[in-house]
Amino acid sequence: MKENKDPMIPDGEVNPIDTDYQVGQDNIVVNVGPFGLDIHNRVFAVSGLMVIAFVALTLMFQTEAEPFFGDIRNWLTGNLDGFFMTAANIFVILCLVLVISPLGRVRLGGTEAKPDYSYAGWFSMLFAAGMGIGLMYYGVSEPLGHFGTAFAGPVFENGVRIDYAPLGGALGDAAGAESLAMAASIYHWALHPWAIYAIMALGLALFSFNKGLPLTIRSVFYPILGERVWGWPGHIIDILAILATLFGLATSLGLGASQAAAGLNSVFGIPLGETTEILLVVGITSLALFSVVAGLDAGVKKLSQINMVLAVLLVFFVLVVGPTIAIFTGFFDNVVSYIRYLPELANPVGREDTGFATGWTAFYWAWWISWSPFVGMFIARVSRGRTVREFIISVLLIPSLACAFWMTVFGSTAIKQVVVDGYETAVNADLPLQLFAVLEGLPLANITSFIAIILVVVFFVTSSDSGSLVIDVISAGGKVESPTPQRVFWCAFEGLVAISLILGGGLIALQAMAVSTGFPFTIVLLIAAFSMVKGLMSEPR
Repeated sequence: MKENKDPMIPDGEVNPIDTDYQVGQDNIVVNVGPFGLDIHNRVFAVSGLMVIAFVALTLMFQTEAEPFFGDIRNWLTGNLDGFFMTAANIFVILCLVLVISPLGRVRLGGTEAKPDYSYAGWFSMLFAAGMGIGLMYYGVSEPLGHFGTAFAGPVFENGVRIDYAPLGGALGDAAGAESLAMAASIYHWALHPWAIYAIMALGLALFSFNKGLPLTIRSVFYPILGERVWGWPGHIIDILAILATLFGLATSLGLGASQAAAGLNSVFGIPLGETTEILLVVGITSLALFSVVAGLDAGVKKLSQINMVLAVLLVFFVLVVGPTIAIFTGFFDNVVSYIRYLPELANPVGREDTGFATGWTAFYWAWWISWSPFVGMFIARVSRGRTVREFIISVLLIPSLACAFWMTVFGSTAIKQVVVDGYETAVNADLPLQLFAVLEGLPLANITSFIAIILVVVFFVTSSDSGSLVIDVISAGGKVESPTPQRVFWCAFEGLVAISLILGGGLIALQAMAVSTGFPFTIVLLIAAFSMVKGLMSEPR
C-alpha cells in the first residue's frame, strides 16, 4: 500500500468507499460486476437510476414538460440572480488572492512534480472542452443581441422594465452601444466562468495529486467532513456533481445540435426541426462513443488539437476578409471596455437592468457552475506539475483573452455588417443561424459555413466524450480506469438526456435543467472553495 505522508490522511488508511480501492492513485483496483459495470458503488446506482427516470418521464409527458421547464428557469433566474452573481464574484476574488499569496507557490503533485503536457496541448484541451460549443453558438448572437438592446435603450411596460439591455443601454449611440455590447459579452466568457472552473480544478488536483485521495468531488471536502466524506454525505456530493455535469453537458449538446442543423439547412438545404436535431444528437453521440473508448490521449487530446486548428483557420479567415483593422483595434478597445464596465456588470445589488441580470448573467453563471465538475476534473487531470500561481494565471488569463478575441472577431464583424454595410441578414435570422448568416456576408461562404459545421460537430464530440470520462470517474468513486461499458453508458445517456430535453421544450428546457442543477452545486462549490484553501495551507511551499 502506498505510504501517505499528508497529515489529513492517516498512514495505511483504506478508502471506505470501496474496500478494494486503496488510497493513492498508484493502487487502483477495479471490480467488474454484471454487464461489465462497476455497479457496487452507490453513486453509480443512484445517479444512473435518476437519469433513466428523468429521461423516461420527460419523454412520456412532453406536452407538460415545456411549461414546467419554463417556469423552473424563470423562477430560479428571477429570484436567485443575486446569489449566482455574488458566488461568481467570490470565486474571482479568491483566485486573485491565491495568485498573490504565498499559497501560489504550492506545486500540484508535490515539490518535484513535472508537467504532463506542454502548454500548447494543455491550452487546447482545456479550451476545447470548456466552452467550444457555447462560443460557436453565442459568438455572433450575443454581441449582436446586446448591441441591438443597448442601441435602442430600455423598454418599459406599465412602469416595469422588460428589456434585456445591459446597464440601461446607450440610447441611440452606435459607438457606445457597440462598446457596451462587447463588454457585456466578454463579461460572460472571461474571468468569472474561468474562475469557477479554476477553483473546482484546483481543489481536485490538490487532493488527488498532493493528498493521495481519489479523483472525485467528495475528496475536496475531506478537511471539513473527515471520514464522513466516504459515507452518504460524500455520496450526495458526487451525485449532485454527476447530475450537474450531465445536464450542463446536455444544454451544450442541445445548442450544438440546433446550430449544426441550422448550418446544414443553410449550406445543403436540409430541413430544420426536431427530427434533424435528434438525428444529429444520435450520430454525433455515436462518434463520441468511439472517442470515449479510445481514452484521453488517443481520443480527447487529438480531437481537441484538430478543433483548435479548425478554429484558428476560421478565425483567421474572418479576420482577413472581414473588417481587419477594426477587429484588431476593437480587440484592445473591447478589453478596456470590459475592464471599465466590469464593476457595474458584476454588481449584484440594486440593478435596474434586471432583464439582463436574470435573462443572461444568472443563466450563464448557473450553466458554468453546472459545468464545473466536468471541466474542473478535466483540467485537473491534465494539470499535474503546475504551481498554483501558474495554474490560476494560465486558466484565467489565456482562455479569457482567447474568448475575448473570438467574440471580437465574430461579434464586431456582425455589428460592422449592420452599422457600416447595412447588411441585416444576421439580425433577422434565428439565433442558431446567425453565425452562418454573418459568414454568408463574406467571401467563400459555403466553404466557411461547412468548416463551421465541422467545428460544431467536433466540439460536440469533444464535450461529450470528455464529459463522459469525467462522469464515469465520479460515479466509480475516483477510479480513473473504470470498465469501458460504464463509460459507454454515460456517453449514451448524455445523448438521451439531450434528446429528451429537445422534445420537452427545446432551448428553454435545456436552460432550465442547467440552472436547476447549477443552483445546488453553487452551494457545494462555495464550501469546496473553503475546504480547498484549508488543504493548501497544509502543503509545503
